[in-house]
Amino acid sequence: MCRRVSPCSRISTGTARSCICAKDRNPVSVDALPLGSEQSQRILRLYNLYRLIIGLALVLLISSELDDQLLEIANTQLFRYGSWLYLIVNLLVITLMQRPRRLAPVFSLALFDVLLLAGLFYAAGGTPSGLGNLLIVAVAIANILLRGRIGLLIAAVAAISLIYLTFYLSLSRPAAAAQYVQAGALGALCFAAAIFVQGLSRRLQLSETLAEQRAADVANLEALNAQILQRMRTGILVLNTQRRVLLANQGAQTLIGADALAGQVIDPIAPPLVERLAQWRDNPALRPSSVQLQEGGPAVQPSFVPLQRGEQQHTLVFLDDISQIAQQAQQLKLAALGRLTAGIAHEIRNPLGAISHAAQLLQESEDLQGPDQRLLQIIQDHSRRMNLVIENVLQLSRRRQAEPQLLDLKYWLHRFAGEFRNTLPNTQQVHVETGGGLQTRMDPNQLTQVLTNLVQNGLRYSAQRNPYGQVWLRLYRDASSDLPVLEVLDDGPGVPAEQVQHIFEPFYTTENKGTGLGLYISRELCESNQARLDYQPREGGGSCFRIIFAHPRKLS
Repeated sequence: MCRRVSPCSRISTGTARSCICAKDRNPVSVDALPLGSEQSQRILRLYNLYRLIIGLALVLLISSELDDQLLEIANTQLFRYGSWLYLIVNLLVITLMQRPRRLAPVFSLALFDVLLLAGLFYAAGGTPSGLGNLLIVAVAIANILLRGRIGLLIAAVAAISLIYLTFYLSLSRPAAAAQYVQAGALGALCFAAAIFVQGLSRRLQLSETLAEQRAADVANLEALNAQILQRMRTGILVLNTQRRVLLANQGAQTLIGADALAGQVIDPIAPPLVERLAQWRDNPALRPSSVQLQEGGPAVQPSFVPLQRGEQQHTLVFLDDISQIAQQAQQLKLAALGRLTAGIAHEIRNPLGAISHAAQLLQESEDLQGPDQRLLQIIQDHSRRMNLVIENVLQLSRRRQAEPQLLDLKYWLHRFAGEFRNTLPNTQQVHVETGGGLQTRMDPNQLTQVLTNLVQNGLRYSAQRNPYGQVWLRLYRDASSDLPVLEVLDDGPGVPAEQVQHIFEPFYTTENKGTGLGLYISRELCESNQARLDYQPREGGGSCFRIIFAHPRKLS
């Protein structure tokens, strides 16, 4: 019986019934072994084999005519017929009843076995023959498959058969009257075997059911952990002593730029990561510096943790994309810059306006000579330049937060080029080369500001070496990273190699009239949209500014 526990759900499988609490899914009790289970089928096969061996032994016994010598047989003819019947029936049972899944065939088999053995017990002369012990074994095996009252019914049939047949045998053989005590003892042993086997098998089954449930819980927990690891943005790697990847989640594959890492040696795939690992092993207290594991990819901060698995020493590697952290730091930097520029606007801009206004009034004077006019012009030029620097810094500090939108880059770029061409003189041209199906998420106003600055710079430098300035806008998908890329190319003099590392620094300029903030602001705008702006020298001369956009799913 299954005791009801609230809340509780009852599950029934074949003849097996178990009560499992809905809260912890622990079995409360188990009444019978499911006949369809592999364990019950294995026990049934062993039971068939046991009966077959007993049948063969009895047939060999009567065939060698040792039955009269070994057994005090009351009815030799009946014993021999019964032995052959026992063997033939067991052969038919093994052949016809392969995998019974109902209770009735198993109960019928156990009942038939007990009754036939009782008949052989009677034919062999009762308890002195020793065949009563076979009834105890048959009852014990039957109670493994048949639990509760139905198993005790088999024991009762065996006990009653022993006592009744002993009584019936005493009618024809007065000497058998002394066998009642032994027959009663055998009957009691049948009940004892039934109760003991039922209790033992119930405990074993409860243990097995609990073990299976715990194994299922562990498997479910392992599957859940694997799913969590795969969905984590933090890359996770497990390396052995030979730096072979034992485990890699999807985040690690994305940051490294490889589809399948498990089973591969990490050295040729991510050499910078191997260098950081060697530095960490030399000095575990040293924080590894950030690395870029793929061209055009984000900056990654690695961290290492030793793993001891038995005698093997593994290394757990965490890879964190620090682009979002850098973006937050950038916002804090801009906030501090905003407070600084507010003071600059108040303390510098007002005096600068007064100087510029005074210079304009002096220019209106008719008494000034040519050299004095030149000095006033210098004052005006530098006043405008200082005002432009302040305007750019104020624009940078007051820049609103990026509002990314899903952009069709091909359509957007053609529209931008069409509007920009309307503002160009005849001596300047903008060429566009685009591929299809390229999308990203970026603030369109900030992208317009970045591209306007890059195109204007390209046209200005192109005009220094050519009769007219021209710029090429080339949009394509990078084959290695599968990210959209926009290149702004010109045929100007290019950037000298010694100046390349400084061109994105604030206030760095190679022109007398420049402020040095254009490229700095452009890169800051790109990074606030998780894009990247880099410079590449162009083959054959000229410059190439490359914008690598983020995947459309990277931003939300």
